Amino acid sequence: MTIKEYDIQCPGLPLAVYREIAAHLSQIEHVETDLLPQDSQQFDYALSQIGWLRIRHPQDLQSQDQQQLQKILAFYSQRFGKWVPRSNSEPSAEQFSG
Repeated sequence: MTIKEYDIQCPGLPLAVYREIAAHLSQIEHVETDLLPQDSQQFDYALSQIGWLRIRHPQDLQSQDQQQLQKILAFYSQRFGKWVPRSNSEPSAEQFSG
């Protein structure tokens, strides 16, 4: 089974909201998440303690599960701002912006 893994962030998103998103995504079968720490070298009170949300799932994730994942990320994007992918090899941020 081929695994798809990518990191996204929403600048300024608080730690508690990242945790909430991870909890919602973990309810989707075969979807796993990790919260990666902030990697900024400069302290900024406005930055979240979380730098990235890592999402892992099978490349062939069922369509209904993929749609649920996108709905969850779009919901938070509408409230907190666009998701930013870590690199160009990842899904586009527009995919999750609803």
